[in-house]
Amino acid sequence: MKIAVAQIAPVLLDRVATIETVVQWVREAAHADCRLVVFGETIVPAYPVWLSRTDAARFDAADQKELHALYLNQGVRIDSDGGDLRPVCDLARACGVSVVLGVAERAMDRGGHTLYCTRVFIAGEGKDAGRVLSTHRKLMPTYEERLAWGVGDGAGLVTHQIGPFTVGALNCWENWMPLARAALYAEGEDLHIMLWPGAERLTRESTPFVAKESRSYVVSVSGLIRSGDIPDDVPQRARFAGENETLYDGGSCIANPDGSWLVEPVVGREELIVAELDPDRVRAERQNFDPSGHYARPDVLRLTVDRRRQTAVDWIDE
Repeated sequence: MKIAVAQIAPVLLDRVATIETVVQWVREAAHADCRLVVFGETIVPAYPVWLSRTDAARFDAADQKELHALYLNQGVRIDSDGGDLRPVCDLARACGVSVVLGVAERAMDRGGHTLYCTRVFIAGEGKDAGRVLSTHRKLMPTYEERLAWGVGDGAGLVTHQIGPFTVGALNCWENWMPLARAALYAEGEDLHIMLWPGAERLTRESTPFVAKESRSYVVSVSGLIRSGDIPDDVPQRARFAGENETLYDGGSCIANPDGSWLVEPVVGREELIVAELDPDRVRAERQNFDPSGHYARPDVLRLTVDRRRQTAVDWIDE
C-alpha cells in the first residue's frame, strides 16, 4: 500500500489558510496514488510555539490571555460531517484518500472554551468515505502544553482499516506511554502513526524502537514552523520568533517492522514523503514476536481501557 507523509508548515494561528494548505497536500497525495496521507500534531491551526518562549506560566498575564483567545478563536470545531474540516473531508471522499490529521480541537462537548490536542481520522473509502470516523484527544499534554490544552480521554484509542493495514495513531509524547501503545496493539494495529510538532530529536530514536516493539510499520509525521510561517500581526511575535529562524525542523520518517529505516528523518524542508508498505513484512516479523498474540499472557497481564468520552455533566431530563 502506498502512503504519504506530509511534512508541512502551517500558517500559524490561521485555521482557514492552514486547512487550504492541508487540502493542497491531500491532493498531491492523491496524484501520487496514495491511499493514506498523514499530517503532524496540531498542524491546524499550529502548535503553540510561544508557550516555551514567553514565560507562559505567569498567572493572570494579559499577554497570555490575548494569545489564548486568538488560539481558541482559531481552534477546529469537529462534527460527524467534518465541521471546520469539511473541505478536507470532501476531498478525501472525492480522491479516495484517508487522512490522519492533528488539530487543536475546540471541544463543543466541553463548553467550547478549551482546546484539545486531537488526532482526527477521516475515511477516504467505503461507505463512510468523507466522514470523521474518530477523534483522539491527547491523554496528557506535555510540560507547557498544559497551559494551552486540556487533558484528553480514551475515546479515541481505536484503530481503522485501510486496505491490508490496521491503522492507529497517537499524539507526540503519548507515544512513549506503554499502555496506550498496548491498547492499539490489542486492536490489531500493524501500521502505527506518531504525530509530532516537528523535531528530529523526537523521532530518530522513538520511531524504530516502537516499530521493533510492535513489529509494525511506524510512521512519524512532523510539522515545520519557521519565522516566515508566522503572520506579522500575531501578538507577541517578536518575542518568540527570531529573524529567519526555524523553530521546528521536521524529522518525519518511517521504520520497517524490524526497526530498520524505510525512510530516515527528513529535516528542514517541506516534503511529501511517499512510500510503499508491504503487509507481508509485518507477518514475517510477527513470527518471532506478536505483542498481543502468541507472545501475550492475558492470564497473567491484562489491560483495562475506558473508552468513554468524558463530559462535564450527565444530563437526566426525565
